[in-house]
Amino acid sequence: QVQLVESGGGLVQAGGSLRLSCAASGRTLSDSDMGWYRRAPGKEREFVARSTGSGGSTYYASSVKGRFIMSRDNAKNTVYLQMNSLKPEDTAIYYCNADAGLYWGQGTQVTVSS
Repeated sequence: QVQLVESGGGLVQAGGSLRLSCAASGRTLSDSDMGWYRRAPGKEREFVARSTGSGGSTYYASSVKGRFIMSRDNAKNTVYLQMNSLKPEDTAIYYCNADAGLYWGQGTQVTVSS
C-alpha cells in the first residue's frame, strides 16, 4: 500500500514562494507517474503538474506554467512543487498523487493573501 504525505503549505503574501513536498512510503515510486492537483474553495479539483515515470517529462497547467516547478528526488522517494510568484487565485488545498491517480495524499493548504 502506498501512502503519500504532503507538507509545506501555509500562508504567504502575493508574490511570495512556497515549496510543497510529497513523501511516499510503501514502495519506491521512481517509475511512477506522479502529479499535483489542487482544489480551491467552491471549485472542482484541477490539474497543476505531472511528472511521468522516471521523470522523463513534466507537464503544467497553463495557469501555473512559468511559475511552478515540479521535481522529484528518487533517493528520498519524494516529489516537490516549487511555487513562485504566488497569486491569491493559487489559494487551494494541494494534493499529490501517484500511479496516475491511484493513490492520493491528504492535501496541504496553501493560502495566498493579497
